[in-house]
Amino acid sequence: MIVMKFGGTSVESAAAIERVAAIVQARLDRRPIVVVSAMGRTTDKLLAIGGEAVRGRRNQALARVAELREFHLREARPLVLPSDQSELDCVIEEHFRELVELVQGLAVLGELTPRSIDAISSYGERLSSRIVALAFRQYGIESAHVDSRCLIVTDRRHTQAAPLLFQTYSRLSAVLPELARDKVVVMGGFIGASEDGVTTTLGRGGSDFTAALVGAGVDAEEIQIWTDVDGVLTCDPALFAGAHRVKTISFAEAAELACFGAKVLHPATVLPAMEKNIPVVVLNSRRPEVPGTRIVSQTVPCANVIKSVACKRNITVVNIHSTRMLMAHGFLHRIFEIFDRYETPVDMVATSEVSVSLTIDNANHLAEICEELRPFAGVGVENDQAIVCVVGDNLRFTPGVAARVFTALRGVNVLMISQGASLLNLSFVVAGSDLPGAVASLHREFFVTLDSAVFD
Repeated sequence: MIVMKFGGTSVESAAAIERVAAIVQARLDRRPIVVVSAMGRTTDKLLAIGGEAVRGRRNQALARVAELREFHLREARPLVLPSDQSELDCVIEEHFRELVELVQGLAVLGELTPRSIDAISSYGERLSSRIVALAFRQYGIESAHVDSRCLIVTDRRHTQAAPLLFQTYSRLSAVLPELARDKVVVMGGFIGASEDGVTTTLGRGGSDFTAALVGAGVDAEEIQIWTDVDGVLTCDPALFAGAHRVKTISFAEAAELACFGAKVLHPATVLPAMEKNIPVVVLNSRRPEVPGTRIVSQTVPCANVIKSVACKRNITVVNIHSTRMLMAHGFLHRIFEIFDRYETPVDMVATSEVSVSLTIDNANHLAEICEELRPFAGVGVENDQAIVCVVGDNLRFTPGVAARVFTALRGVNVLMISQGASLLNLSFVVAGSDLPGAVASLHREFFVTLDSAVFD
């Protein structure tokens, strides 16, 4: 068995879903289980609808629901056999009737709670998975739809739920292998349910995580992540046009890249696959002939010092200074306890004897955090920053890498520097406006020549 996850751009239209059907059809002998994201920007549209509803713009929200319904009908109808049209219509009508009722309820409530956010944003994957399952029949693929909420069991932390692995793996192994013997199983990514059946979501990009959980739960031979790029690249091509495909990379390196902004892979994807030693392959649904990037457990020998340059935009740097000359016992504990209480993850940390600098990518609770820090510390905030991270297993063995990095960045002001505890990455913070130049300079420094066994 293999697990094939198709992202939003891979199922964004009738033409895109046709490509997906052809890709799956070519791999029927490997007994694929298919996980799909919402179609295109559907999740963003659903959240915008919820926002309109709670702001008292009920009619505008319902108008957007009607537009979304028309979009799904327009793209789905050409994909479905005439004999299945009535089933498609029932699926669309049922989901949008529920969605209208939810929007009307939100308009009365006037508040978009985390539980409501999960409820409304779940409709994208619930719709796309039913549409894809029906579409497969037109291409001669026997399919079976499974509601992910019946198999992915999570805690109650809405909008960022964590899977309960024992229960999830038990359900996946009990249901999917038998069903996948003679049918292609289609599931929605991103969504799950708590033990008492309340809809939850795994966070943005969570469809990758769903695919990894499914792969681990059924002991798949491979997990395929189908997206709109050729695989893991040496840098973001939007920042530097000369990016190269990385043919093979280790789980450890991929995890570092994902955590520091590489968009082709959700940070949580790697762990279930790594624990079960299941290879992950990142592929392009628009160019399925490209071999993509294979992510494996063992270290991948490479003549180049680094494998890739990752970056994370829209970062906020928080500088915290002790109000005493020296940091008192418990100073760091007090700082991070506050960030933990507001569920605000920290990416990078740099400390000195009297100060701590750290970065966050979610500033929703920053005002409250700063308010709680000020009784015992001075606080400064710098917005619109970016993290740049050079990643490669050879970093731990190669002297002089930092000198090459910062020589390449001469003229760029570096705010923070961090050497990862894993010794696989060297990360630093620059102003967001300096990011394109910094990435281009690093790429020219480290990828003038390429190890052909690792890069394409």
